[in-house]
Amino acid sequence: MSEIPGDLKFMKSHEWARVEGDGKVTVGISDHAQGLLGDLVYVELPNVGDRVEAGNASAVVESVKAASDVYAPVSGTVTAVNAALADKPETINEDAYGEGWIYTVEIDEPDQLNELLAPDDYAELLEEDDH
Repeated sequence: MSEIPGDLKFMKSHEWARVEGDGKVTVGISDHAQGLLGDLVYVELPNVGDRVEAGNASAVVESVKAASDVYAPVSGTVTAVNAALADKPETINEDAYGEGWIYTVEIDEPDQLNELLAPDDYAELLEEDDH
């Protein structure tokens, strides 16, 4: 299993959030999630300026096996999207926690971050899934 970066927060549905420090949060899917999906062939990104609501679908990742919604870990306004994923969706497979980020959002309520899982709690969740 790959290392889980210590600076991330997670949702039970395998999205991650990285707080950038300027009121912005970058969102992606975990290495575990990309592993379950297999080779990604398409990513449907939100648009800059879109409003996303915590817990609601905000993007879609499609693999040869299945399509999966990407849920927003926090509510806010999309300020950037990783347009490179349009041509290279497999970037998520290769670097889920780095170059494979999906979008950045300007967060409305920083308190929402407290509801997300810490890396250790997320790792524990994955271990429970394996049994």
